[in-house]
Amino acid sequence: MILEKQDAVYAATKLMKYFQDFNRIDDYFRARKIERVKDLPTPLPGMGLEDDMFQDYDMSPEDMEFKVAAIPNKTFDAMIEKVASFSPDENPGKTLKLVVQETNTNTIVGFIRFGSPLINSKPRNDFLGGVPDLEIFNKRAIMGFNIVPVQPFGFNYLGGKLLAAICCSHASRRMLNEKYNTEFCLFETTSLYGNIKGASMYDGMRPYLRYKGDTQSKFLLTLGDDIYPELKDWFTEKNGGEELIHKGASSRKLKMQTKMVGIVKQSLAKHDMKAYEIFSKEIAKASDITTQKRFYSSTYGYENAREILLGNTDKLKKAENFDRFELPAIVEWWKKKATKRYNNIVSDGRVRKELEVWSSETMNTIDIIR
Repeated sequence: MILEKQDAVYAATKLMKYFQDFNRIDDYFRARKIERVKDLPTPLPGMGLEDDMFQDYDMSPEDMEFKVAAIPNKTFDAMIEKVASFSPDENPGKTLKLVVQETNTNTIVGFIRFGSPLINSKPRNDFLGGVPDLEIFNKRAIMGFNIVPVQPFGFNYLGGKLLAAICCSHASRRMLNEKYNTEFCLFETTSLYGNIKGASMYDGMRPYLRYKGDTQSKFLLTLGDDIYPELKDWFTEKNGGEELIHKGASSRKLKMQTKMVGIVKQSLAKHDMKAYEIFSKEIAKASDITTQKRFYSSTYGYENAREILLGNTDKLKKAENFDRFELPAIVEWWKKKATKRYNNIVSDGRVRKELEVWSSETMNTIDIIR
């Protein structure tokens, strides 16, 4: 498909204008967040989802206990939209959405969304010694796409570390096993902000999570919820009413966007090489905004996870520290760290007690990177 010159210039201008406002990845996150929360209604006192979120900030970590539970997907999606800095999109393949609840207050301290792992990852390939057989690998591996503590539970109590460790717990693994009728032995996740932030909440989490290196991928940011439908419909019309990517394709939005950019480049190259060079330069600049991400993994306390993932054996062997991945042991590990953290900020007068949720009123008062 080749566009007429006027149409190619129009589409190129739309794309360049969208990406030109993002100098850092957090600029993009904030813009996406504004799109997602601008139409959310302001809850009446005592009638909002916020009432189910943890808010007892005089409580010591030593007095807390936790359980992992599933809630209706619609409620999960609405609540995480209010809490997460980066608005989560659904991913193809496996998915399991869980909440972590503090059982004394019966309130939610954070959200976890599991999904199918990335198709390719350099740190993983280094660990395995090459690209694995994906059919074997995907049966045994899972990824954490959203690991989001309620704030300020995350700030006051190292809530991110608690949630990340629970992702590596046998409690979570057994729920995944039951849903997908397999035995998972690898959990993966990446830092959200990449190398624009010097540290990650996943650092210092051995034996649960171990840093495996930085990702190498560089890609164009995903179009926002306002501009993407508009351009998709526009390209469909120009393509004689047929969508650029068939409805059953995996990662359809990403493929659609890639196809749009490719068509614009081809069309400009035919009609106007100077315009083609300008557009190509701006798209490359937009791709530079994405950063390398720190990559972490856990083998759930199995000593032969690598051999399982490579298909060399199908019988898992427990390591000596296998029981440390049980939920009670994880909570005890976290309590030591969280209590030290909490006591320090109490002494410094830095305890935060106001629940942080995204809305049109709070867009400019909450830090994206926090």
